[in-house]
Amino acid sequence: MRHVEIRVVALGAGALALTLASGCGSSGTSKDQAAENRGDVAVSVSPADRAAQVAPELPVTVGAVNGALRSVSVQAVSRHTQVEGVLSADRTQWRSKRPMAPGETYRVTAEAVGRGGDTKRVTSEFTTIQASKIYAVDKMLPNKEATGLTVGVGMPIILTFDQPIADRVSVERNLMVQASRPIEGAWHWFDEKTVSFRPRQWWPAHTKVKVIARLAGVRGGPGMYGGQDYVREFEIGRAQISHADTSSHQMTVRRDGQVIRTVPLSAGRGGDMKYYTTNGIHLAMSREDVTTMTSPDAGPGSPGYYSMTVYDTVRISDTGEYVHGAPWSVGSQGNSNVSHGCINISPSNAKWFKETTLIGDPIIVSGSPRPLDPANGWGHWQETWPQWLRWSGLRSGFTTEALTAGGHEGAGVPVSESKKKVTS
Repeated sequence: MRHVEIRVVALGAGALALTLASGCGSSGTSKDQAAENRGDVAVSVSPADRAAQVAPELPVTVGAVNGALRSVSVQAVSRHTQVEGVLSADRTQWRSKRPMAPGETYRVTAEAVGRGGDTKRVTSEFTTIQASKIYAVDKMLPNKEATGLTVGVGMPIILTFDQPIADRVSVERNLMVQASRPIEGAWHWFDEKTVSFRPRQWWPAHTKVKVIARLAGVRGGPGMYGGQDYVREFEIGRAQISHADTSSHQMTVRRDGQVIRTVPLSAGRGGDMKYYTTNGIHLAMSREDVTTMTSPDAGPGSPGYYSMTVYDTVRISDTGEYVHGAPWSVGSQGNSNVSHGCINISPSNAKWFKETTLIGDPIIVSGSPRPLDPANGWGHWQETWPQWLRWSGLRSGFTTEALTAGGHEGAGVPVSESKKKVTS
């Protein structure tokens, strides 16, 4: 079931919120206004002093009139951490860079210097609204345990949340992807809890990648905010792409454009559609030494039931398709299709293929009438680029940022996964 940075919309909403806040109250006083009229330096702060129930996504702004800002500090009182901000070139405006934490009191201290050398210092506090729910990332791929941190050129970035996300635009525009070279890509929502990133084309080999989910204080729905940030670094390995042709019964494995092996195969025997190997762009999802395979639609004692142990397997879908060793079908490999849907190869070829495959390597199947569904496993590449963008909350792609060292902090929440374990 599929559900679904519009930066213009998001910034527009923030600007509206800021306008409303300024209209309802200001940290300025009639005395400050008089000083401004005389040409003295004046400082304004929004949200207003002692404001309560402030939305965490509302930006903090500080302005100077008849002078320039010398310093601005916005500190989370209980966490003793600073909120990052951006200062305008003329030093008259400061704006916070990201949402604040819910249920926190913030102290703003700002100092400005007037044209004649006079100074103005203001201090104010405000409190953000309490969250009714906190959401978290339950799983992030790639990870060390499930995929390794060196992956194939087709590997998507997959975030699974622990509860449904309603405000997908807000969440998506706080998901950053950095890479060691510029790459066009986009996020795509497969359901209300799962969002994936893939490049428009394969990742270039040996690219270093960092994903930063800056979700602390980010609205995920009514009264629901992110509790922390997440960071994951990984690397793309060599470019290995395999083509399995069910008509010629051969799988050609290319590495960095060069054929390194041609493997005889036997694919799904057909007849019923469920017995065809799915056609399209698969990705290697796991590598297993031993796999027990059972019939998906027949239980023990029923016609068609089977349970068998197979060795040296590479999973390529969620519907039980593997590339695996099949000593019982060696005579058919290279000339006919006899499997229930898997790609059968010889035991020696299966061991070699498992050991030379990275998770995320593309395995492209052709010659079958049964298409791979984009939501079946990691069938992400089955969609054209316009189709992929259709399910982006922002409805647009972007070019990755340059890779930077170090972490990101904001809203007083450290960038780590220590507060909530991210499972594999």
